[in-house]
Amino acid sequence: MEKYFSFKLFLVLLILGVFVACGLSLEDVDSDGAVYIVTLKQAPVSHLYSEELRVKGHHHHQHHHSKNHGSGNVSRLDKPSNASHKHAHNASSISRMHDSLLRKVLRGEKYLKLYSYHYLINGFAVLVTPQQAFKLANRREVSNVALDFSVRTATTHTPQFLGLPLGAWVQEGGYETAGEGIVIGFIDSGIDPMHLSFSDNTPERHYPVPQHFSGICEVTRDFPSGSCNRKLVGARHFAASAITRGIFNTTQDYASPFDGDGHGTHTVSIAAGNHGIRVVVAGHHFGDASGMAPRAHVAVYKALYKSFGGFAADVVAAIDQAAQDGVDIINLSITPNRRPPGVATFFNPIDMALLSAVKAGIFVVQAAGNTGPSPKSISSFSPWIFTVGASTHDRVYSNSIVLGNNITIPGVGLAPGTDSMYTLVMASHALNDTAANDMYVGECQDASSFNQTLVQGNLLVCSYSVRFVLGLSTIKQALETAKNLSAAGVVFCMDPFVIGFQINPTPMRLPGIIIPSANDSKILLQYYNSSLDQDAVTKKITRFGAVACISGGLKANFSLSAPNVMFYSARGPDPEDSFLDDADILKPNLVAPGNSIWAAWSSGGMDSVEFEGEDFAMMSGTSMAAPHVAGLAALIKQKFPNLSTAAIGSALSTTASLYDNNGGPILAQRSYANPDSNQSPATPFDMGSGFVNATAALDPGLIFDTSYSDYLSFLCGINGSAPMVLNYTGESCGASKMSGTELNLPSITISKLNQSRTVQRTLMNIAGNETYAVGWSAPYGASIKVTPARFFIVCGQQQVLNFVFNATMNNSSPSFGRIGLFGDQGHVINIPLTVIVKISYNTTNS
Repeated sequence: MEKYFSFKLFLVLLILGVFVACGLSLEDVDSDGAVYIVTLKQAPVSHLYSEELRVKGHHHHQHHHSKNHGSGNVSRLDKPSNASHKHAHNASSISRMHDSLLRKVLRGEKYLKLYSYHYLINGFAVLVTPQQAFKLANRREVSNVALDFSVRTATTHTPQFLGLPLGAWVQEGGYETAGEGIVIGFIDSGIDPMHLSFSDNTPERHYPVPQHFSGICEVTRDFPSGSCNRKLVGARHFAASAITRGIFNTTQDYASPFDGDGHGTHTVSIAAGNHGIRVVVAGHHFGDASGMAPRAHVAVYKALYKSFGGFAADVVAAIDQAAQDGVDIINLSITPNRRPPGVATFFNPIDMALLSAVKAGIFVVQAAGNTGPSPKSISSFSPWIFTVGASTHDRVYSNSIVLGNNITIPGVGLAPGTDSMYTLVMASHALNDTAANDMYVGECQDASSFNQTLVQGNLLVCSYSVRFVLGLSTIKQALETAKNLSAAGVVFCMDPFVIGFQINPTPMRLPGIIIPSANDSKILLQYYNSSLDQDAVTKKITRFGAVACISGGLKANFSLSAPNVMFYSARGPDPEDSFLDDADILKPNLVAPGNSIWAAWSSGGMDSVEFEGEDFAMMSGTSMAAPHVAGLAALIKQKFPNLSTAAIGSALSTTASLYDNNGGPILAQRSYANPDSNQSPATPFDMGSGFVNATAALDPGLIFDTSYSDYLSFLCGINGSAPMVLNYTGESCGASKMSGTELNLPSITISKLNQSRTVQRTLMNIAGNETYAVGWSAPYGASIKVTPARFFIVCGQQQVLNFVFNATMNNSSPSFGRIGLFGDQGHVINIPLTVIVKISYNTTNS
C-alpha cells in the first residue's frame, strides 16, 4: 500500500510537470526531507529586462507562444502576440543551471526539485534533508535557503456604498468600460469558470485580451478546454510543495485551476465580476452583483486548497508566473500562518517575490489578516505591499422573533418570516418512542427521531451547539428535518457554550431565525417553559402554550452607521522582526468593506457549508476587503496608465475617508465578544489612512512616489540586512540607507521619537495648478512644525515638505495625529501620523 501511494504521488508530480532530478521517485528521498526555497545570487530574468522595458514604455515583458503547444494541455485564446520571446530561452537555461548546481552539490544523493523560479527571483524549491540544505547554503552561488512555510486564506451592494455608479464608474465611461484593458491576477483557491460573473458574452462590445498579457489556460478534466475566455484570460495551478507532503487530496482539492473551496471564486468576482448578475440564493432574490472593475480581465493562479491551505513554495511559483504573464495587479487574499523569522519580517520569500513584482510595475494588494483586534496582529508587513483591513458597510440583513409575551428578540437568517403567530415546540419535547435518547437530538439532524403530529404546522425549536461551529451538524440538515415534519418554520437557540462565534447570515427556504445571543436564547426558553402545561403525575406535556411570529430576514436594512473596523481585522503597529520591534511603516494601509459581502460562489465550493450548491455566498474577512481595492486600483490604472505602483497606493491612501456615513468618526470594534458594544474611534493602527474612497482616488491631486531603489535603501538600513538584500535582490548595499520614516510614503510613522526628528516628503501634482494650505493636529506628547505651510504647485511639478517633530513629554504609548493639505481647487490630501515612543529632554535640569 505504502509503495503504491508514493508511486501515485510520483505520477501526480510528473503530471504536474514537476521534474524529478536523477530519475528518483518520492520514496527515494530520505524521510526527514523537507521543502526548502533556495535563492541564487545571479539576477532573475525580470531584473535583466526591467531597464529595457521601462525604455519601451510598458512595464511588462511579453511571452511568445507558438500556435502549436505540443503538450496539448494548454490553450491560448487570442492569436499569439508577436512580442519578444527573449526570456523564454532564458527560463530554460536558468532551469538547466539549477539542475546542474543540484547535481554538483548533491553528487549521487537523492533529492527532488519542485520548481525553478526564474522571473522574479532566481532560485528553486527542492525537497532535501537538512544536511543537504546545509550543503546548498554553503555554496558561493547560493545566497539564501529558507524552509517552506504554510499560508492561509484570510458583492451586490458595496459598489453603491463606495459610490461607484455615480462616481468612479462615470469617470471611466460607465460600468461597461470600468477596468477595460487591465489584467488582475489572483493567487487564491482557483475559480469556477462556468460562473456567469466571468462570462465574456457581451456581443454589443468588442472585448479583446490585452496585448501585454501572455498567460495560458491549463486544460484538465475538471477545467476543460473552453473554460477560459476573453474575461478569464489565464488559469494555472501550483501544488508541488503540497503534493510532496502527501496531503494533497485529489477528490477535494482538484489538480487543476478549478475552485473546490469557493474562496477564490468569491474574491475574483468582488474585484472584477461582471455587472448586473442576479443573486438568487435558496430561491430568494437578493439584488444584482457587480465587481469593482466589471470590465477588467482576470487571471487565476491557484496555490490554495480546500483541505490544507497552501505553502510558500507554491505561492512564490504562482507570483513568479503571474508577473511573467504580464498581470497589472496581484491580489493576495492570503497571509502566512506565522510571523517570518530572521533579521526582519520583510525578508521572506513571498514579500521578496512581491518586491520584484513591484519592480516590474505590478500593484500588489494583500489582506491584512483575520487575527485582530490585538495590537501587532498584522500579517502583511512590507511597504511595497498595499495592505487592506476589513470594515462593515451600511447594509445589514437582520430578522427578529416576536414572542407571545410581546418580547422581541433579534436574530440572523436570510429567511422568510411567518404571516402570523405559531406554536413553539422544542425538539426534545417532540421525540417519538423510538428516538435514541442522545444529547444531540435537540440539533434536529434526523427527522426519524420526531413525532410528526407534534411538529407539523408549528415552529420547531432546535439547539445551535458547538457541533454546528465544527460542521458536524448543519442548518441545512435541520431545515431538511423541519420540512420532512411539515413544520411552519425553525428557531435556533444558541447553546451557552458557543462563545464569541460570529454566525454567518444563513440562507433558509423555510421561515427561520438563528438567535446568536445565549442570553436572548435564555429569555425565549424561559417564556417557552413557563407556557407549558404538564400532567402533574406523568410529567407528560399536555399543551404547548408558547407562540411566536418570525419577521423575515430577506429585506436588507440600510440604516446602519458604517463603516466600522471589524474586530477580526488585523491591527498595527507593523512588527519589524520576531522580537516584535516596531517598524517605521504604517500598516494596514486602509480599510475596505469586508463584512457580509455577497459574491460569486463555486459550484464545488465547500468552504462555507451554509452556501453549498449555491451560485452566490455571503462571506466576511479581510480576504473580501483586499479585492475591493484590487478592483479600484484597476480603475486608477486605467485612468493613469503611467502611474507607478507607489503612486496608485498613494492615490488610494491620501483620499481615504475618516468619517462614517453619519459624519461621525469611523469606529473600531475592540473585542470578539459583543463587538458592537465595545467600540471606540479608529486609529491609524486600526484603519491606516481611513476607509477607501473610490471616486476621490481617481482624482487625488497630489501623489507621493516611491521607487524600487528607495525600497532597497530601506532594506539596507535594517541592521545586519546586507547579506539578505544581496541574497534576494542580487544587489549590494551601498552608502544609500534610509529608515522607514524616510521612505516617501503617504503616512509618517516614528517608532521612537528621541527628542527631535525632521522628516521630509516629496509630493507631485498630477492635477491642474493649485494652491495648498497645510493644517495639522500633533500626536499627544509631541509638537510639529511644517514648512512651507502654504504653496502653489503647477501640474507635473514637485514640492518638498519638511516636518519637524519634537517630543514634549516622555510617553511610551502610541499617539496619533494628522496632516491635511487643502487645495483651493477642492483636493484634500490626508496624511496620518503615528509616534509610538516619545523621549523628551529632562526638563528638571534645564
